[in-house]
Amino acid sequence: MPETQTKNRDNSQIEQANRELNVLYEVSCAMRTTLELNHILYIILTGVTSHTGLGYNRAILFLVNPLKRVLECKMAIGPESGEHANKVWEYIENSNQDINDLIQADKVYKTINQASLFKSVKDLKFPLEPDSSFLLSQAYFRGQPWHLPPYAISGFKDDPFLRIFHTNELLIMPLKAKDEVNGLIIADNIYTQKPINQDDIKIFTMLANQAGLAIENSHLYEMVVLRSLTDPITGLWNHRFFQEKLAEELQKAAQLKIHLSLIMIDIDDFKKLNDTHGHQHGDLLLKSLAQILTSSSRDIDFVCRYGGEEFAVILCGASLDQGWDIAERLRKRIEEFKFPSPDGQCSIPMTISVGLASFPDDASNKEELIAMSDKAMYIAKFSGKNKTCFANHYKEG
Repeated sequence: MPETQTKNRDNSQIEQANRELNVLYEVSCAMRTTLELNHILYIILTGVTSHTGLGYNRAILFLVNPLKRVLECKMAIGPESGEHANKVWEYIENSNQDINDLIQADKVYKTINQASLFKSVKDLKFPLEPDSSFLLSQAYFRGQPWHLPPYAISGFKDDPFLRIFHTNELLIMPLKAKDEVNGLIIADNIYTQKPINQDDIKIFTMLANQAGLAIENSHLYEMVVLRSLTDPITGLWNHRFFQEKLAEELQKAAQLKIHLSLIMIDIDDFKKLNDTHGHQHGDLLLKSLAQILTSSSRDIDFVCRYGGEEFAVILCGASLDQGWDIAERLRKRIEEFKFPSPDGQCSIPMTISVGLASFPDDASNKEELIAMSDKAMYIAKFSGKNKTCFANHYKEG
């Protein structure tokens, strides 16, 4: 080989190595700027798909749910068609956007949740069973990069993932922390048809190693945050979370011009129950009541332990009438529930007094709403207990 050709080849390899190192450095630095999981996932997929990153056309990220033992789709980035891809890439190139421009936190929701690719795969889940026939389940147990060229993909033509994610070649990359797989990234080049080679797999593996650790750190951070915002006895959201979430949801309600209702709950004669059955059993009663409140509320509501024997439920988007129906359902289910005695030989009757107020009908801000629902709760308590009341009158349940 002539000396000039050898030199050019060596220079090309050096340039490629420098570019790859730069990609790893930029993505690694970006991942260290946040501990918020969705932002980290967005940074990872941007590093995989951007023109200044690894440059894949599309990428989907699945995470392991250790409790349910399934792989769950969490995020996806990719254009809707070849034409859309060309427009996106042309815009990014002409505007000189680098990875730091593309990974801004305010772009996460706009880019991800509105993308048709994510909408098509977001509900996919795959069981983590060693003998599973599902492609992604097998990839999890392999624990190594898995390159599937066209002849290999044809063997999975009926796989539920590939029935949605149509492609003729893909790379499945495991994400690891402490040598355990905590997720998978699936990437392809459906629009450019650029073949995936060993150099591509090598640099992707290095990025994935950093990504797996970043995800693990985010999970640990979320566990610490969760513990700081939950009540250790009941497992409900605590008073700090209540104050922060109520302020946040009220701001949303004001912007969207919708209702928000607040339920305040006090256990009737709880001191007597504690004195009779002991504080240890009192804690068990609180746990049981918390479970009833959670199971009887809507998924969009927030059930909190306000303090002592008081609880609060933030009813997002609920009018006063809707709040009344929910409050009465909670009260009746607790009244009807058979709380076991310490010896398990009989049941303990327990009732609650419930106060209800709504934004913007009864209050214009957080402090007023808490005060009004608290006032309603005391009306219920001092007018006979086991009732749901509004702030200015009450109805007997």
